[in-house]
This record gives sequence, structure tokens and C-alpha cells, in this order.
Amino acid sequence: MKKSTKKVLKTAGIVGTSALATYYMIGNCFYHFTLTKKGLETPFVAKIASGSKKDDEEKIRLNKLMEVGKDWFKNADKEKIAIKSSNFHKNLHADYIFAENETNICVIVIHGYTSSPCSMGVYAQKYHELGYNVLMPSLNGHADSESNVVTMGWNDRLDVIDWINYLVESNPDIKIILHGVSMGAATTMMTTGEELPSNVVAAVADCGYTSVWDIFDNKIKNNFKMHAFPTLYSANTINKIYSGFDFKKASSVEQLKKSKTPTIFLHGDKDTFVPYEMLDKVYDACASEKEKVTIPNSPHARNSCANPELYWNSICNFINKYL
Repeated sequence: MKKSTKKVLKTAGIVGTSALATYYMIGNCFYHFTLTKKGLETPFVAKIASGSKKDDEEKIRLNKLMEVGKDWFKNADKEKIAIKSSNFHKNLHADYIFAENETNICVIVIHGYTSSPCSMGVYAQKYHELGYNVLMPSLNGHADSESNVVTMGWNDRLDVIDWINYLVESNPDIKIILHGVSMGAATTMMTTGEELPSNVVAAVADCGYTSVWDIFDNKIKNNFKMHAFPTLYSANTINKIYSGFDFKKASSVEQLKKSKTPTIFLHGDKDTFVPYEMLDKVYDACASEKEKVTIPNSPHARNSCANPELYWNSICNFINKYL
């Protein structure tokens, strides 16, 4: 082999190795900043999670209402519950708020990205006032979870099924409602695509995304003006290694095509975090009985505070048909 040929091959090898290393580094950084417990605390994630560029008066007002819910949760009588995961080597953790009077109805309230059971206090308070038990799991990589990685609803759907089975084993006559917001809504939709016991009578999906790939693609384009390649492709590769699933296969749309659970979909038309346009996509995909509601002038994950009358009347009228 000529020296010039060897030199070309050596150069190509160096360039290829360098490109592969860069590809891995980009994906590794994105993954560790956005999909790990430590990463959620960084300014990088704060920028991704920001629903708007500034805190206007209306957003401040809505956030104050959410804080009232947090205070209620902190003062509520609740029980910390832990169960063994049937799919992963860990314990699952949740807060359980019992109704004042005995009831066969339990709502599993599922929080969103960078959130927690405490942040879902406004929803727990309402269901508690309606006389229901409320179970509030900590999703992967959040709050009390033993997992250090965030799975954006996909692995969480299996954990929610474990919680459903736990409730059914405790009370075979129980009626269960799933209520998720944002990533919690995606978790809810993904869960309904699995075989569930008949105890699960209805679901509430509040501002959920179509798939993990879609929401990350939207974020890197709109928040950082970046393209899917190489950032998202490389992050997906890393995620497959650490969490064992593909962003594209982690799809609410595909799961909803198999759903048998009556589901109400709600979305604010001023949502800039999970685009409002995703509402029709998840609604149209749903194979079960369904309803959709637009909350006017509502930003991301603030529908219950932006128009509580429309929000809760719509939900109560829907779920009451199945209780």
C-alpha cells in the first residue's frame, strides 16, 4: 500500500473517530442536562421548561394560585407509600391523601416535567373536595423517586400500572381516574395504551405532548434555534443506552390508538411549551370515547387556574358519566 493511501486512511480514521466522539459528547451533554435528576436543577433546563419569555401580570397571578395549591398539599393529611416496581430494580414512591369519608373512587394525579406531587396540590385539593382519594406518584427522576433519570412518561407508564394494580389489590371494587398534566398527561396517555383493569374508568390529559421526540424537537428549535441533527439524534442514542427506549417510540399518539379508556383532553390556546396544535393530534388518535376542551388565553399547565369553572365543569361532567 502506498504511503499516500495509508495517510488518507489514517486521516479518515482520525476524522471519523473525532466525529463520533463529538456526536457522543453532544448527546451525552443534552441527556445529562435534561434527563437526569441533577440536570433538572440547571439553568439549561430552566430555559427549556420556560413557557414564555417573561413573567407578565397574568402569569404571576396564575402562579400565585398554584402556590395556594402547594400550601394546601403541605398541610394536608397524607401518607407516604412505597411499593416494589415490577419492571425495574427500585421502589416506587407516592403521596396518598385519603378522602374524609370512605369512598371507592381514587384519582391518580400525575405531575409534569421538573414538577412534583406538591406542585399538583391545586388538583389534589379539588378532588379531595369532591370526596375522592388522591394518589400522587413521584415520576422517574423527580421528587421522591429513587431513579436518577427522567423518562418523559414512557417508563413511567409502567410505574403507573404498578400503582393501579396496588390500588386494585387493596380494593377490588375501586374506581380509578388518571389525571396528568404536561409530562403527566403524556404519562396518562401512554398508560391508557396498555391493557388496564376495568377499574380504570376515565382519564384526564391536560396539555400533553404527542411524543418525546416531538416535544424535544420543538424545544431545541424554538428555545435554542438548533436542528434535530446532531443534537436530538445523538441524545436519543444516549437515552437508548441509559433508559432503554427510543424517543420516537415513546409516543402518546401511538398509545392512544390502542386506548380503551374514556379520555378528556384539555389544552390552553396560549400554550408555548407544549404547542396547542398537539391537542388535535392526540385527540384524533384516541380510539376510546373522548372529548376535547380548549381553555382560552391559558398558558402551559395553568388551565385549572386560568379558567377553573370551564376546566372543572368539563372534567366533572365527563368523568361522572363513568363513575
